[in-house]
Amino acid sequence: MTCLLTHRSVREILFSMALRGPLSRLLRSTLSSCQQNRSQSVAILGAPFSKGQKRRGVEHGPKAIRDAGLVERLSNLDYAVHDFGDLTFKHLEKDEHFMHVPFPRTVGRANQLLSGAVSGAVGAGHTCIMLGGDHSLAIGSVEGHAQQCPDLCLIWVDAHADINTPLTSPSGNLHGQSVAFLLKDLQNKMPEVPGFSWMKPFLSARDLVYIGLRDVDPGEHIILKTLGIQYFSMRDIDRMGIQRVMEVTLDHLLARKQRPIHLSFDIDAFDPSLAPATGTPVNGGLTYREGIYVTEEIHNTGLLSVMDVVEVNPTLGATPEAVEATTSLAVDVIASALGQTREGAHIAFPKIPEPKEDTELRL
Repeated sequence: MTCLLTHRSVREILFSMALRGPLSRLLRSTLSSCQQNRSQSVAILGAPFSKGQKRRGVEHGPKAIRDAGLVERLSNLDYAVHDFGDLTFKHLEKDEHFMHVPFPRTVGRANQLLSGAVSGAVGAGHTCIMLGGDHSLAIGSVEGHAQQCPDLCLIWVDAHADINTPLTSPSGNLHGQSVAFLLKDLQNKMPEVPGFSWMKPFLSARDLVYIGLRDVDPGEHIILKTLGIQYFSMRDIDRMGIQRVMEVTLDHLLARKQRPIHLSFDIDAFDPSLAPATGTPVNGGLTYREGIYVTEEIHNTGLLSVMDVVEVNPTLGATPEAVEATTSLAVDVIASALGQTREGAHIAFPKIPEPKEDTELRL
């Protein structure tokens, strides 16, 4: 993996971002610890943010996923787990609509803060797990990752393409426009949205693959087709099978060269029967086995660098059992991406133990 730490990113991380406590200490360690072994060190960053869409409650996602046992699960996989808590986001009092886009400056500012935090975590040598929050947060997460790893590729697992521009979006919600902010190919199609002057698009359409699509807006469809973006709808998964989908995905992204993977996983990629506590559920989603297979295959590349898990909304579960099912699924997906397998993790016993003489029974 090529991961670069620029003077600009260090300056922005240390001085522009108003961070406190353990996260601040993480960022100050960036210069001295860039060469740490990412594969055995995980940083968890919470992003309790909901202004990229209209349903409140998704800001409670990070706590709900932690409460479902995330840290314990990853620790059992023999990772050094560093939970740096939650970022603190402020809602700007004066944040007028841009066109029909609500809270553009608040969303932009939150993503700038998150970008610095993710950049610091990756630069410090960790695999970074970002807990949302709504999917607008991927703007900052992927941008921060790209500061360190400019050759990254992006796998977007979601029921929705989230590639609307303000000119095509039916709702105006920024959680449905995240990818448009990232793509160089859409640079001349995007108006200058207030709050986002700090970032420039950096990702090529060929470096992106979608998995699980089944609710794509008309404007998104023409963008996908015009740019030739590789995507797999649920129909494609039914037709090809998830094994072939992952083979084509990884070949498309990694055949030219091995490079860091950013996995952005919206929990609504799963069927609502499995993940009911989310804001925009769509019937006919991934089965448990299909979703876990996606993350297992990404782990097997050894190239996962950052993972977002977003749109878990515990206030939308009809029952406590529905909330528990959704948060437990989120933990399973993260653990699978980090090496938990359905064959067993194979960490505690690297070889078959042999009895020692002093433990043998004596007659």
